[in-house]
Amino acid sequence: MHRVGIIPFDIRDENIAVLFVTSQSRGRWILPKGKKKKDETHIAACHREGFEEAGVRGEVFEDFPITVVITKSTATSTTPVLVTYYPFLVMEQVDDWPERDKRQRHWALIEDAPRVAYREDYRPLIRHFENLRAWITETAQQHK
Repeated sequence: MHRVGIIPFDIRDENIAVLFVTSQSRGRWILPKGKKKKDETHIAACHREGFEEAGVRGEVFEDFPITVVITKSTATSTTPVLVTYYPFLVMEQVDDWPERDKRQRHWALIEDAPRVAYREDYRPLIRHFENLRAWITETAQQHK
């Protein structure tokens, strides 16, 4: 089943940082994602997943969707999952969020993100995000 996710980020001067969360089952650094609920838009799902998994609120950049295949690991196998990620400008990060007892958060500069990201799955996604940097930065500055 297709999932929807976010690339939570913030910009300070020329630096872009991405917020990773740990996966629930294995504690690996991933980006928030989940199944879209019935009658929920992609944008609404992004806001919900961002708050539930990472405790962040912000702006979804719906003009820059990036669809990739992510490998979902279970105890016995791996399954390919199609995920559409949207850049998500973090405007607020709270200390109390629904999955705070299940996940950790970690900010990484975009240059360091490929070393933090779990698996090869996330590296092309991060590269794609980085290739959109000029447009994402311009859009983010309009929202700040």
